[in-house]
Amino acid sequence: MPSNSTRPQGTVHDTADTPPTPRGYRAVFAVREFRAVFAAHLLSLLGVVVSELALTVLVYDLTSSPLLSALTFALGMLPYLVGGTLLAGIADRYPARRVLVTCDLVCAVCVAVMVLPGTPVAGLLVLRCLVAAVSPVFTGTRMAALTDILGEGELFVLGRSLLRIISQGSLLAGFGVGGVLLTVLTPRGAITITVATFLCSAALLRLGTRDRPARAREGGAGLLRESLSGARLVLGHRRLRALMLLFWLPPLFVVAPEAVAAPYADEIGVGPAALGLLMCAMPVGHIAAELYAGSALRPRTRERIVLPLAAAGLLPLAVYALTPGVAAAAAALVVVGASSAYNIGLDQWFVAAVPEELRGRAMTLLTAGLMTLQGIGMALTGLAAEFFPVHQVVAGAAVLGTLCLLPLVAEVRRTAPVAGSRTEVRDGEDRQVPHG
Repeated sequence: MPSNSTRPQGTVHDTADTPPTPRGYRAVFAVREFRAVFAAHLLSLLGVVVSELALTVLVYDLTSSPLLSALTFALGMLPYLVGGTLLAGIADRYPARRVLVTCDLVCAVCVAVMVLPGTPVAGLLVLRCLVAAVSPVFTGTRMAALTDILGEGELFVLGRSLLRIISQGSLLAGFGVGGVLLTVLTPRGAITITVATFLCSAALLRLGTRDRPARAREGGAGLLRESLSGARLVLGHRRLRALMLLFWLPPLFVVAPEAVAAPYADEIGVGPAALGLLMCAMPVGHIAAELYAGSALRPRTRERIVLPLAAAGLLPLAVYALTPGVAAAAAALVVVGASSAYNIGLDQWFVAAVPEELRGRAMTLLTAGLMTLQGIGMALTGLAAEFFPVHQVVAGAAVLGTLCLLPLVAEVRRTAPVAGSRTEVRDGEDRQVPHG
């Protein structure tokens, strides 16, 4: 009987003894640096959600003003536009690890000052603005750094997907955790926990990721000029502009049912439990669909579903025109949440279209626009609900959003590169752009 050593390599016997290569989300977690980024993201995100809730309660305790209390939430979104536009150059000018750690430390200091008993309400709101202005720089830098850690292919797409899933999950868990903490701690005590989460995030990123050089040369043009120049280059790029708008426009309209969930619950005569179900339905659909798309669909299939889901994703909200009950409304919200799985394919198109030297600025601008338009969408929905019935406002958002998305989807299709090429399409010209 021949020995096993005489078997040719590549037989079933040899491969049976070889550990299987991780696939899907397991392959992403097999990358040590990503595990550090993931853990840091989870910690800082939970801390932000808890601090937002605690800060809202603290401001209300100090002022008894519902307006100022609500303003603390609004201030979490509005400064994104300022930070993402004027500070975007930081993401490419300095090494990513240094930027990420510095952002976490700045946020930790701001939150620590919030905890001080002598900090006035105006100071609390200013510090909230500073944290929000830093956030798009941090998020954009981290997104760009993922391409260094995971590459520009399948692992990057799945890594982005995991971070999105955690962001959605934090909406479900963060407010619950914050509510529990506020039953045993003062608002300032709950905010103190956020200081620890930012410091832990900074430590994980400092010790768990490699120090890579900056994408762009430090110095040169001023930071403001460089940031605005990056925004002009990104928005002047026809393909990038179309993809950016495809990220931005659906959230502008999809926030409508969440923005008026409480008035709608009142309109159909249901209580807090039903309101909670309506608030949770969309994140649940998003998480389930993204997990399925990331684990069960091939990359090519994910790309094929981008445009159909983006074009039709808002249509289920049209059921609000019939003033549906809780079950039907929640089902529609789950389907709308599931349609956001198109982002997983859109991520791949976006990173392929962005020149490496612009990647940090482009992704910072992407984050800033996304958060800003969600805030605008909430404000416009609330304004419309002052003049029209809530169910009509949500149904109208579905129709108006779909009408806006159809020509945008056509534009994305028109600017799709020819297979095998990496050609940038600018307004009125074609130009080859090197990619890293």
